[in-house]
Amino acid sequence: MAFSNHLLSYDMPSRHLTPHKKIALVAHDHKKAEILEWALTNRDFLANHELYATGTTGRLLEEALKLPVTKLLSGPLGGDQQIGAMIAESKIDAIIFFWDPMESQPHDPDVKALLRLAVVWNIPMACNRATADFLLSSPLMHQEYESQLTDYSTYLKRQVVENFD
Repeated sequence: MAFSNHLLSYDMPSRHLTPHKKIALVAHDHKKAEILEWALTNRDFLANHELYATGTTGRLLEEALKLPVTKLLSGPLGGDQQIGAMIAESKIDAIIFFWDPMESQPHDPDVKALLRLAVVWNIPMACNRATADFLLSSPLMHQEYESQLTDYSTYLKRQVVENFD
């Protein structure tokens, strides 16, 4: 089946990523040791990028890596939402989020919102060590990249019906 010329000429919205990526690092309490060990293994790679992290994770990473880390609030105190806002403002290029699937978190709605925003804005995201290793080893992490975004203009222009009966 052939594509119509309209589809081929459609200009998708995109976001330009430079070789110097802005990476958010997040870990739940039971995953902090794992993200620290992973980050130490990948220190040389991480040293070439701009690092952001939520609260305690940021402090632990900065101490262990001896690299600058922009530390945000702790996740339950708003750090996850800060990263979400940075995603919406094109200030985060990738997320490494070691979350604990076996433990309920007091801020689960914030975690879900962060994961949702990463998908909405087409942000590469790793939620476990294997995926983080694949993400870092991708040639795209070392070069410029044009991230294709979903066109939400129809959603933004939708007619909202107000009913105050």
